[in-house]
Amino acid sequence: MHTDTERCVRAVRSKDARFDGWFFTAVLTTRIYCRPSCPVVPPKAANMTFYPSAAACQQAGFRACKRCRPDTSPGSPEWNARADSVARAMRLIQDGVVDREGVPGLAARLGYSARQVERQLLAELGAGPLALARSQRAQTARVLIETTELPMAEVAFAAGFSSIRTFNDTVREVFALAPGELRSRAARGARTPGTSGAISLRLPYRAPLTPGNLFGHLAATAVPGVEEWRDGAYRRTLTLPHGHGIVALTPQSGHIDCRLSLTDPRDLTQAISRCRRLLDLDADPVAVDEQLRSDPLLAPLVDEGPGRRVPRTVDPAEFAVRAVLGQQVSTAAARTHAARLVRAHGIPVEDPEGGLTHLFPTSEALAGLDPEALALPRSRRTTLTTLVAALADGSLRLEEGADWTDVRAELAALPGFGPWTVEVVAMRALGDPDAFLPTDLGIRRAAEQLGLPATPAALTARAERWRPWRAYAVQYLWTVDDHPINHLPA
Repeated sequence: MHTDTERCVRAVRSKDARFDGWFFTAVLTTRIYCRPSCPVVPPKAANMTFYPSAAACQQAGFRACKRCRPDTSPGSPEWNARADSVARAMRLIQDGVVDREGVPGLAARLGYSARQVERQLLAELGAGPLALARSQRAQTARVLIETTELPMAEVAFAAGFSSIRTFNDTVREVFALAPGELRSRAARGARTPGTSGAISLRLPYRAPLTPGNLFGHLAATAVPGVEEWRDGAYRRTLTLPHGHGIVALTPQSGHIDCRLSLTDPRDLTQAISRCRRLLDLDADPVAVDEQLRSDPLLAPLVDEGPGRRVPRTVDPAEFAVRAVLGQQVSTAAARTHAARLVRAHGIPVEDPEGGLTHLFPTSEALAGLDPEALALPRSRRTTLTTLVAALADGSLRLEEGADWTDVRAELAALPGFGPWTVEVVAMRALGDPDAFLPTDLGIRRAAEQLGLPATPAALTARAERWRPWRAYAVQYLWTVDDHPINHLPA
């Protein structure tokens, strides 16, 4: 969008928050870059230039606006909707792959050379993978500086910087303030003692957002010991690269309150990325609802609760295991089966609030389980053990940057993986916004009540008009049933 100057100028002049994250406005006279909804008086059109990413602005010598804080805007929805190599690269960078494995590691996961990845990202985003990762490290550093009392040296290494000097130089360059000045400007009441490991922040999103189905689904399917709904917040444990964490997510007007307790602050970037992905916060609800509202049978559902998101996952491998456990059984039965696995194979953790007890077991831990100990039909035992073996040995990789088409084919080749299981994993674990479940019982009931075609083939043909947002159509169709997944818990 950043190449459409006239459209960008209109968005800036109208301070339209819907375009935050789609592009960034750089002001040539002040050398500052802003989000489109910046509250200051818009500059003259001749003094504005537009970039597709904050990293591209920083690389061009612009610094972040102190009023609108463009580095905290929602991420571009393009990386959720697209399946090409650039989108896959962005999802991996957001999950911290460049910080952990470098550009060669990113390229290896994508199946390209490092030079090809660099060239593709530069062509589309105006910045290479190192610059994009550097921009993300700067934002992580800012969160730690403003919300904790960690010493600056610890902040630097926790944010992923290789030296304190690089940390200081980057913060000054991006924010036009020294790290100490950033901390002094932050409201002291917003910080928590660094010794507690608790970090509080706000996760922005594009309005509208109807939280009922999002948090209702997560709470209704919560695995005891790993997840819970408490005092208006969804809480769960997180398995992270350097340790583990506990997150509490509370829906608020205009943002999601996020409170993270981490055993290692180096995991902050990954934890935030996974929470945003879990709640589908980078979606563009206006574009989704506009497309679905064009179908007269879906329009009343969209108007009743606009801005529904797709509840996703913090760990694609975990969700695949849970999808198998949930085959052809009720939500309560699926939770029971998962809870047994957690107690037997999950790593115990301490929760100061007492509700959470374990991390969900890794694929490696489940690879050695005894099939006879599973209270499942024999065919489903085979499905589960084959899945965890493929995940453990790396022959099946479920991750943020996975190729949706390839993974679908790999899942379909496993015993017991029919269309429903493959598509629900594609929708919630891989984040494909066009995944569709025509054989799902809830979808079939909704189709019958709304007058949609009854057979899977006919319903799939009718759903062509909903593309590329069929996963969101599923969320609206599920609301036809009065099921706990559609409502915030009491």
